[in-house]
Order: sequence, then C-alpha cells, then structure tokens
Amino acid sequence: MRVFFKTDSIKRILIRKNKSQNWLASKIKVSSGYMSQLMEGTRNPSPKVRERLMEVMKVSNFDDLFRIHDEER
Repeated sequence: MRVFFKTDSIKRILIRKNKSQNWLASKIKVSSGYMSQLMEGTRNPSPKVRERLMEVMKVSNFDDLFRIHDEER
C-alpha cells in the first residue's frame, strides 16, 4: 500500500490560505525538494509527514488530503 498526496486538494488549500509550497514544506519540517517530490507523486509521505500536514492544513479527514494505492503483486 502506498499513500500519495491529493495534490489538487493541497494546492486549493494553499491558495485559499495565500501560502506557498515552500511555506508548507517549512511547516511540516521537510525540504522544499522533498516537498516537490511529494507533490509530483515520486515520493510517498511518511506517517509523521501525513500527520503534520493534516495539522498544518487543519484537515481532520485523511481522504481529503491523501489517496491510497494498493499495489497488486
């Protein structure tokens, strides 16, 4: 199972808050490069990063910010 950002949802919230992706990276304590990878879907957020993102964005519903991809083997 892999978890990805729902990039469109995160971007909408950032626009509404008038904040940048770099601002978000600093708030969730990741580098701007790592944040870019998360937004592009090339990296998966750790449970701690997911938790921080939900706190910073003030979102309580996991499905509002993340999507789960079940890998078939």
